Amino acid sequence: MLRYLTLRELRNTPGVLWRRLRGGGTVAITSEGRPQALVIGLEGEDLPETLRLLDRLRAQRAVTRLREGAAVSGAAQLDEKDVEREIAAVRRARRR
Repeated sequence: MLRYLTLRELRNTPGVLWRRLRGGGTVAITSEGRPQALVIGLEGEDLPETLRLLDRLRAQRAVTRLREGAAVSGAAQLDEKDVEREIAAVRRARRR
C-alpha cells in the first residue's frame, strides 16, 4: 500500500519513514503537496533485480510518452518515405 510522507515530516521524524516501510511498504515523499520521490521497502528482496525492474519501467514509460506525443503531433501517421524526407531535411538544415 502506498503511504505519503511530507518532506517536513521526514526531516522532523525520520523514524516514521522506517515504520511505514516495514513489511515491504512504499512511501511517496511529497513537497508542497506533490510527490517528489518514491521509497520502496526491500525487505528480503534482491536490490539489483529491483533496480533492473525500475530501469525497465522507466524505459517503458518513456516509450509510451513518445508514442503519445507522436499520436498528438501526427508523426505516428507518417510512412517510411515521410520519415526519410524529415531526416534528410534536418540533415540539410544542420549543414547550413
